[in-house]
Amino acid sequence: MTGPRRSNAPGPDLLVRGGLGLAAGLLFALLAFPLAGLLLGAPPADLLAGLRDPAVLPAAALSLVTTTISLGLIVAGGTPLAWAIARGTGRRWRAVETLAELPAVLPPAVAGVALLLAFGRRGLLGPPLARLGVGLPFTSAAVVLAQSFVAAPFYVQAAVAAFRRLDPDLLFVARTLGAAPGRVFLTVAIPIARPALSGGAALAWARALGEFGATLMFAGNMPGRTQTLPLAIYTALESDLRTAQSLSILLVAAAFGLLVAVRAGRRA
Repeated sequence: MTGPRRSNAPGPDLLVRGGLGLAAGLLFALLAFPLAGLLLGAPPADLLAGLRDPAVLPAAALSLVTTTISLGLIVAGGTPLAWAIARGTGRRWRAVETLAELPAVLPPAVAGVALLLAFGRRGLLGPPLARLGVGLPFTSAAVVLAQSFVAAPFYVQAAVAAFRRLDPDLLFVARTLGAAPGRVFLTVAIPIARPALSGGAALAWARALGEFGATLMFAGNMPGRTQTLPLAIYTALESDLRTAQSLSILLVAAAFGLLVAVRAGRRA
């Protein structure tokens, strides 16, 4: 008698693994090919020539200044806000946390309209600010506000998660030794959570650096005044693809360096 014949057809496990591998490969290709096209789409000499466009330096300088100010505002206000959310309980604090995270998922156009309706001439705070001689829309301050609005949730989310992971016993010991709540926050909570806070700050800075839609609607696109690097790319696309590509690679390099630094900080 002969034994049962072995089928040459692939088994279910092999088919599943093959399907998963194909899906993963397709998604990776979707992520990799646009970057490859960006990096390899022009000779290096053309890319360097694109960086010599007169609009590049003012846009880069404005982006550096405004994102630095935005990050300072986010860290200064976001750290105590995250601490309060992490320590708070009840529906009220869950509502505060949801509102603090909401700008991260708003469409850029909605963020721009919201900023105009809050700080514009006819917005909620527009008339009081006008009486003080302050006009925010279409100024460099508007760029900072737009960047802060869309980037703050990334820092707050990271900070809340970091503070919630703190060992409650450490905080309790500090309190039993006579440390006031503010001192516990400054000398215990922040030093322990510093790696996660640094990572959140880096992500917030990257989001601020890449902000486009809300800035365009609330601050405009005025070279040397409100034109950041993303807006300069948008403008260059209309006349000089080489400059747009060069600026895009510059932002990709900044984002890549940021990711490397964040990962190095997590391993430290």
